[in-house]
Amino acid sequence: MGRAGEAIGPLRKALAERERALGPDHRDTLVSRNNLAAALNAAGRTAEAIGLYEKVLAVRERALGPDHPDSLGSRSNLAAALNAAGRTGEAIGLYEKVLAVRERALGPDHPDTLASLSNLATAFRTAGRTAEAIGLHEKALARRERVLGPDHADTLASRDNLAVAFNAVGRTAEAIALLEKNATELERVLGRDHPQALTSRHNLAHAYHGAGRAAEAMPLLEKNAADLERVLGPDHPSTLASGNILALAYARGGRVAEAIGLLEKTLAGRERVLGPDHPSTLASRNILAVAYQGAGRMAEAIELFRQALADDERVLGPDHPETRTVRANLERATARRSSGDSERRTGKSRWFGR
Repeated sequence: MGRAGEAIGPLRKALAERERALGPDHRDTLVSRNNLAAALNAAGRTAEAIGLYEKVLAVRERALGPDHPDSLGSRSNLAAALNAAGRTGEAIGLYEKVLAVRERALGPDHPDTLASLSNLATAFRTAGRTAEAIGLHEKALARRERVLGPDHADTLASRDNLAVAFNAVGRTAEAIALLEKNATELERVLGRDHPQALTSRHNLAHAYHGAGRAAEAMPLLEKNAADLERVLGPDHPSTLASGNILALAYARGGRVAEAIGLLEKTLAGRERVLGPDHPSTLASRNILAVAYQGAGRMAEAIELFRQALADDERVLGPDHPETRTVRANLERATARRSSGDSERRTGKSRWFGR
């Protein structure tokens, strides 16, 4: 179940006790409701988390006002859950409002303002607005290094976020340099099994894989996938993401049957945990379709590409980079089946990992 999942039961019990003793709107009850929402969100149960965060936000805005620090914290928490659920447009709107108020009230270098800046950058990257994301991540990292110091957990998180954005736009060498340094620092500062350290190693393995450094990527991917499952549980979003990238590495290494089995497992887990329309679930459909194509299972590949394209156009929009990738993959697969041409003639279908 993982640590977040294990906490849900006790937190739910604590909330029920406080609601009964103090009432639903007492500040201590709100803290308990917020804590339960955080655990649910960390466990990938985003729909439940969103409902609880919305309740906390409504009470705090009514009682304290929309610009009170507690209300801003609640709005930011809700935005994080919305972004995790694939509702990125809504998340960006909330993050922008919180950032504007915090810059005005607290100043540009306050830790809460820097957190809002980083959160907005992450949401931009999720939405495919990677150039904007990189600019904000660079700004957040520079300020955190100056204000908090180079070894602060938030500074290390900013460095990882910037590296991931670099990797997304093909600046792989810069991404790897940042991630190699950061993975070592995170293990030293937070410990090897800390979720942030595990995520950083996953990001580094992904970057190695994208750079064609399979000999370094594969053992790190396999070890980190096992560590994530042990620490966070098999259904945690980070564990599922790690399995997805490991499957990609298997496929590119010619281990297609193993890749397909792992991709089918990951897609089923994401549909169950995140929902069928989450961006990570959408990415899993494309990757599985590419693997089917690589195994010669063209009918299954084309059918899944069609489903993925329809879902991407509906959820992400017709011009989102991942939608365009899936559309091109479907066109290539259809052309190959119709003409019998080799993959060399029609081009390779493109993976994207998440």
